[in-house]
Amino acid sequence: MTETNDDAFGPLNGVRVIELAHIMAGPVCGMMLADMGADVVKVEKPSGDDSRRMTPPTVNGESAAFLMMNRNKRGVALDLKQDAGRDLLRQLLRGADVVIENYRRDTMEKLGLGYESLRAENPGLIYVAISGFGRTGPYADRGGFDLIAQGMAGLMSITGEALGRPPVKVGPPVSDITAGILAAMGVCAALHNRTATGQGQMIDTSLYEAAITHTYWQSAITFATGASPEPMGSAHPLNAPYQAFETADGWITLGAANQTNWERLIRLIDAGPLGEDARFRTNADRMAHRQELEAELNAIFRTRSSTDWLALLENGGFPAGPVHDIAEMQTDPHTIARDMVPTTDHPVAGRVQSIGLPVKFSETPGKVAAAAPLLGEHNAEVLRELGLGDDEIEDLITAGAVVG
Repeated sequence: MTETNDDAFGPLNGVRVIELAHIMAGPVCGMMLADMGADVVKVEKPSGDDSRRMTPPTVNGESAAFLMMNRNKRGVALDLKQDAGRDLLRQLLRGADVVIENYRRDTMEKLGLGYESLRAENPGLIYVAISGFGRTGPYADRGGFDLIAQGMAGLMSITGEALGRPPVKVGPPVSDITAGILAAMGVCAALHNRTATGQGQMIDTSLYEAAITHTYWQSAITFATGASPEPMGSAHPLNAPYQAFETADGWITLGAANQTNWERLIRLIDAGPLGEDARFRTNADRMAHRQELEAELNAIFRTRSSTDWLALLENGGFPAGPVHDIAEMQTDPHTIARDMVPTTDHPVAGRVQSIGLPVKFSETPGKVAAAAPLLGEHNAEVLRELGLGDDEIEDLITAGAVVG
């Protein structure tokens, strides 16, 4: 681990991470580790991470996508096609605790920087490989994107309103984001193991496996019945009513996930007869007659506003909520209170908002402390830490091995 400094924070303070990842899955992993206090050095190619060109939108000319995924990181830009660039990266990796890459299989080996080679020089290195389909299996050499993973993992078969309509992906890139989170979880576990053994290891995860983890309920149904579930809109595959309902002026969500909540719901909304209806007495009954139950409840909820219903349900201790758009979510007072929209100062973009760390630590809190780096912003700073002098750094810049 690296030495701590006066600006250090978080439970991963002292951990040095080299991020060789681009766009999303790998950068999510690096971002999570950085928000928990790790020193994450993002190594970009001379043209920069491809998310720098995912525009519009921009913030004062800077890619909003890049700003979101790369806060709290230091940035260097190396030309790995040059021997000098690869040598600098190898020096960085000799002193690293973790390296993250999301290239296709064998890319790092072709650069002479594969896991076995790096482990020989740094036995404690934790090597994180995030790819479309993982390092083993018949699809290991395929490239992968979130859309492909969602389709192959079955997510698009259970998302949407009903069969017979075009397949729908989950709105956010859940396989990318989840793969990054799984990788960060793996890093924390591997660091714990290294404390006991002194040995690093490879962490291999993929977008495909990350997408599969979102099918727990639907897979349980298929294992038990042999039948694949169908898309159900906002409804739950195992409980009813557990979905969105239309009100007089919008939509709200209700979570009657057990019999107690069902009985509380019909009491609060003055729908006692529904509780006596044989179609709705038990959860199994309600699931068998879900569409009829939905019609009955929609007729009730359309009689009053969302605000009225939510006040009534909250006062009665029933789990319910509004259906926000993204802007409404970002300005919700609870979002703000949980520090989920922090701001940082960027040298070009100015004040930048991002999404905060969703894990809170009582003794070693993480935070979003710095904006995303400019391309090569920390070249000199990081290379000086390797012991290079200013003249050597300038020569490397002149030769094009260091860019920015």
